[in-house]
Amino acid sequence: MVIIVRNDLEMGKGKIAAQVAHAAVSLVLDSLNDGRTWREWLERWLEVGQPKVVVKTNSLDDLLARIEKARIEGLPTHVIQDAGKTQIEPGTITCGGIGPAPSELIDRITGDLKLL
Repeated sequence: MVIIVRNDLEMGKGKIAAQVAHAAVSLVLDSLNDGRTWREWLERWLEVGQPKVVVKTNSLDDLLARIEKARIEGLPTHVIQDAGKTQIEPGTITCGGIGPAPSELIDRITGDLKLL
């Protein structure tokens, strides 16, 4: 699982942690409710310790392009929009997640991004 965080929003550490957690939980729920392949990927991900990698991008366009590429490839994806109760305006896209899925599939989409 990889979570892509928008670095251009200059969110605080706690805000970033909450947004990443929202993405991870949403991806797991999506995988539970979808077809056989996603469920198999989820089960394998749970077996290997639930690895998560958090990377950054400086642009909404880049985030959305990568999420769309992952969707086209048939990978689980989820985009997080903030409720706007603290640091960010309501509806702002803060991060997007891909997975759980085989790392080689995700790496083709996010492997060039730097860790947060």
